[in-house]
Amino acid sequence: MQITTSDLGLAARVQHLTKTYGSGESTVRALDDISVGVRRGQFTAIMGPSGSGKSTLMHIMAGLDTPTEGRVWVGDDDITDLADTELTLLRRRRIGFVFQAFNLVPTLDVAGNIALPIALDGRAPTALERARIDLLVDSLGLADRLTHRPHQLSGGQQQRVAIARALATAPDLLFADEPTGNLDSRTGREVLQLLATASREQGQSIAMVTHDPIAASYADRVLFLGDGRIVADKPRQTPEQISAYMLAAEVAA
Repeated sequence: MQITTSDLGLAARVQHLTKTYGSGESTVRALDDISVGVRRGQFTAIMGPSGSGKSTLMHIMAGLDTPTEGRVWVGDDDITDLADTELTLLRRRRIGFVFQAFNLVPTLDVAGNIALPIALDGRAPTALERARIDLLVDSLGLADRLTHRPHQLSGGQQQRVAIARALATAPDLLFADEPTGNLDSRTGREVLQLLATASREQGQSIAMVTHDPIAASYADRVLFLGDGRIVADKPRQTPEQISAYMLAAEVAA
């Protein structure tokens, strides 16, 4: 899949992306000449076995890591050679993150955690951001939890706070790294439904790294990685189709 810089339908993309660790005989090639984009308004799942490069791809797309070779864009901005301070601003202003471990600040209440990206930017929320946060709090069922600290919340409530925080600034792209990994199956399904709704109804672009076929089945598109390369790019799949593909890939390997 060849991508040019004139591709306007992409929230993020990489071209001829290679990432290696170490040197000499101990060199590990985590990503091997990948060119792929995450489409605007689409919920994309990134799957693959451990060591396939899926987390490395997400980290580079999000500006958390740098490529050994190749280029990286967020929207139409080439971020490959940005300095650390510029990357920090980019992540704060244009990218949202939802992690398996929630990563909430324990000393802040729910309201403070949700507004944290804006506070870190050294400003107060705009009227539009306040309205968006109010809507998120309401739709995520957090209205009666705003003064609670993270330790007073269930795992599912903490992940909802993390989602509200990630969406508060209407980021160009939301990255979710195993977002249901620490949740029971019912709560996990609720969180996945929230992400799918954000994509479908608010046009939120989402890239989710997961090893779970059920989680990936909520996505519009499923990318499969193997040995640092994209080995399949499929439209929405059922959990059974995803499991069958992964099993076949393991047998073939």
